[in-house]
Amino acid sequence: MFGIGPLELGVIAIVAVLVFGPDRLPEFARTAGKLLRQVRTMVNNAQNDLREELGPEFADLDVRDLNPRSFVRKHLLDGMDDDLDDKPVSNGYATPERLPAGTRAPFDPEST
Repeated sequence: MFGIGPLELGVIAIVAVLVFGPDRLPEFARTAGKLLRQVRTMVNNAQNDLREELGPEFADLDVRDLNPRSFVRKHLLDGMDDDLDDKPVSNGYATPERLPAGTRAPFDPEST
């Protein structure tokens, strides 16, 4: 949940009790729950409106796919992984032949 661990959640609860007091804390939690419910309802309504406006071609639209990072990862990088699995990797150069064991590599004294 938002990358919050149990220790951080405990610290937040203790700070909330100290700041709001034990008397007002249930009222604050109720208000926060109502706000969260309203935000979720608004997000769901916006997603449904977007799907309706785009038409049946986009019925399976996931709003997270509109994030540029997700888009690149899904449409560009996933296709590259599939291509690499099927074909051997080549750097465009001819593969050098191996010399027999014990043979010295060719040497050109004028090259250096």
